[in-house]
Amino acid sequence: MGLFSFLKEKFSHKDKSSDSILTYDKGLKKAKKAFTDKINDISKDDSIPSNYFDKLEEILIEADVGISLTTEIINNLANTIRENKIKTLHEANEALVSEMFKDYMKDENIKNDITFNQVPTVLLVVGVNGVGKTTSIAKLANRYLKMNKTVMLAAADTFRAGAIEQLKEWGNRLKIEVVTGAVNSDPASVAYTAAKKAKEQKTDLLIVDTAGRLQTKTNLMNELSKISRVISKEIPNAPHETFLILDATTGQNGVIQAKAFNEATKITGAVITKMDGTSKGGILLAIRHDLNIPVRFMGLGETLDDLKEFDINLYLHGLCVEE
Repeated sequence: MGLFSFLKEKFSHKDKSSDSILTYDKGLKKAKKAFTDKINDISKDDSIPSNYFDKLEEILIEADVGISLTTEIINNLANTIRENKIKTLHEANEALVSEMFKDYMKDENIKNDITFNQVPTVLLVVGVNGVGKTTSIAKLANRYLKMNKTVMLAAADTFRAGAIEQLKEWGNRLKIEVVTGAVNSDPASVAYTAAKKAKEQKTDLLIVDTAGRLQTKTNLMNELSKISRVISKEIPNAPHETFLILDATTGQNGVIQAKAFNEATKITGAVITKMDGTSKGGILLAIRHDLNIPVRFMGLGETLDDLKEFDINLYLHGLCVEE
């Protein structure tokens, strides 16, 4: 059974009006049009044209999959087509999608959610300014509040007054405590104060916002290392998770950002924002391939509930399956 057929069969037994399926399908509409429609239009009939691989290369690079991964996908696909004597465009495209997502398909049963093995659990959030970092923190907080977890926020992005005020506003809306410091104060001191409070109050989850400056990686490394160090003095093994927030619309620039932050601190997962606003969904493949960073959550809309745990099957259904 091909991947498209597998996905159709898998979801035929599920309620197509379910929140998750609808959110994924709606949120990936632009990406689907740019990817699935294009690969299906490579040939007017079901034959594999002589320029198939050239067209594929163009589509994949336009989707921001990246040159290195695109080359690997095409080489492996060419071998699969030859070895399996594939003759139709439909079969070739099914093999293409299987090749693109084989790393994720291996891990399809792994849950991306935070595991609360320690109280407090500390989540460090990193990312450049403008990617939707503060909003993503609010969406994550909202998610765990709905799971009846207690949540505290730490405004350790002390170099931007706007970041502190924005986080405080979200805290007010969500009715949760936000630990702040003065503008330009030491970010690590804010993180330490928050860690101490979260420990005293037995808060389930402490989310720490950090500065999004990439001008000098040395400063970034020192700052993030210091924050991690002071938190771990109060809470052993903290931070337990470090999420990198990436804007899907930035494409390959997001991969460059991921590399810089991954050098500065150990990233345990990526949160891809604004996925509903782009036709270029290849960034998640690129960061997985180049840096082995898994996507943990995806922003598929503007409301607080539109941040969804990444599900490879729902993603492939939204991106590839034509109803």
